[in-house]
Amino acid sequence: MPESGQKSGADENFMARAHRLALGGVNTTHPNPRVGCVLVRDGEVVGEGGHQYAGEDHAEIIALRHAGKRAAGATAYLTLEPCIHHGRTPPCARELIKAGIARAVVAMEDPNPSVKSGGIAELQHAGISVRVGVGGNRARELNRGFCKRMTKGRPWVTLKMAASLDGKTAMASGESRWITCEAARRDVHRMRAACSAILTGAGTVLRDDPAMTARPDGGANAEDARQPLRVILDGNLSTPPQAKILRPPGNALVITTAGNDRDAELLRADNVEVITCRARAGRIDLRQVMEELAAREINELLVEAGPRLAGSMLQLQLVDEIVLYVAPALLGADASGMFGIDGLETLADARALTGISFRDVRRVGADLRITLEVAPRDSLGE
Repeated sequence: MPESGQKSGADENFMARAHRLALGGVNTTHPNPRVGCVLVRDGEVVGEGGHQYAGEDHAEIIALRHAGKRAAGATAYLTLEPCIHHGRTPPCARELIKAGIARAVVAMEDPNPSVKSGGIAELQHAGISVRVGVGGNRARELNRGFCKRMTKGRPWVTLKMAASLDGKTAMASGESRWITCEAARRDVHRMRAACSAILTGAGTVLRDDPAMTARPDGGANAEDARQPLRVILDGNLSTPPQAKILRPPGNALVITTAGNDRDAELLRADNVEVITCRARAGRIDLRQVMEELAAREINELLVEAGPRLAGSMLQLQLVDEIVLYVAPALLGADASGMFGIDGLETLADARALTGISFRDVRRVGADLRITLEVAPRDSLGE
């Protein structure tokens, strides 16, 4: 029998509160998912918590500590199925059972194969009533990178581009700073802060010498923010040791091909690792790069690169989302385009982006931000 509308509405409201708690860890929980938990007894919130850092208490444990004895008989609202395995912390499902909760409302099953449905089953086996699916779409969206890594074995990939109104990303000389306005650049720092890693190519490093740090507060200092791993694809190992992208704060990973061992030693440092991937058609195999990053527990990958790497990522269908900032400026016929894709001479050769959808279009300062989802929705593990 379906639950009453009143009860269902209350479930949605308390789950929305749990989701807001989960959002508090959007920049910090990597590689863990973002999770919130609210404990409600007799219509009153008696405990709540949001996971913040890997290795520290999960949302359920924080909420249970907050509630104390009032957790007995409560309903637990969880944005993600509680874990049952010993990872960095003990299993949460058993702690909820031990606390004596009477009911659980779970937004989504955990896509982690070591958990999937096990936490729900353990709660049910203990006699706890469980409702699954309230706020599920929102929970999957919040943890789309974690879902992608667990179900597909690669990160969720966002390709960020900045272009003029005539679709150009740099002058013929390579000059590209700055096409977009300051508000758009602040918005990019927010994206960087929320991702696990940033990927670029050696060409961008040599041309622009970017630091690619995250400064989510809009300031010049990146020391206090969690820094995503900065990944440089460099088949010829041409990145100079003094490049800003290799400097602290944060760590850097340089990916090259075999045969560069001597040059690699010039780049290695306490915060810089150099590894090799196989080559395909004379270039670093991007599919292996995605597998390597997933193995390093990278959930969300932000690609900030030139047209050649951007085009290759699209051609290999490795892009899940495009975030395009369009500035009201014209750079002219000789400027560089957004995607370097060879062999397109007629309309019949055009590459259709299958499964594409426009998710959001809005003003950011003087610029326009267009968000397109390239991959089908089942990429979130639905």
